[in-house]
Amino acid sequence: MISPVIVAIDGPSGVGKSTVARLIAKSLGLRYLDTGAMYRAAGLLARRAGLSLPLSNGEDVARLTSSATIEILNSQAGTRTLLNGEDVSEEIREPEIARYASAVASIPAVRRKLASLQREMALCGGGVMEGRDIGTKVVPETPFKFFLDASSDVRAERRFRELSAKGLDVKIETVLAEQRARDEADSTRTDSPLVCDASYVRVDTSNLSSVDVAEVCLAEIKKRIPG
Repeated sequence: MISPVIVAIDGPSGVGKSTVARLIAKSLGLRYLDTGAMYRAAGLLARRAGLSLPLSNGEDVARLTSSATIEILNSQAGTRTLLNGEDVSEEIREPEIARYASAVASIPAVRRKLASLQREMALCGGGVMEGRDIGTKVVPETPFKFFLDASSDVRAERRFRELSAKGLDVKIETVLAEQRARDEADSTRTDSPLVCDASYVRVDTSNLSSVDVAEVCLAEIKKRIPG
């Protein structure tokens, strides 16, 4: 195994990136680095500051993020997200925070700040990173790059089941509408848009289990390891 090994898992929401990334990390004995949680933490920071959606002043959010400490910690208890030393791992999973995360992710200064932190984490020991611009912006030089995708209906259904399992009262129509809005924002932003270029291995997860997807990725990773 070359060092550090950095695996980039990119793609839109609802394709199973987090579960697949965890499975790959466990199989390879690497850290799992949830970069999406960092954007959620920045979104939570904006909401706590009393900023309402849509965010009209990106400079305010950029200043808040610049002065904040956002950390991703891995332990036997799982991955935890700390915002200024506070464990916000559960709070950032609220549906409203997902909307804030999408909003702050479109602010170039915020993306530069978080991408820099993510690259630093990756180069210090490697790991499996999932997000939307890991392979294009954060660590474009890694040979281990995967773009996961799935049909919009499948993705919305997965998200709906996830939220319902948490006891949240949501409607599938609302989930689908929010997903489409997030896709539009991710793919059209000027700074680090969500794209799949020729350097990625593309995997359609619509009809595959997370274990199946992880196995596809692991097989490709092993092909790319020298020797």
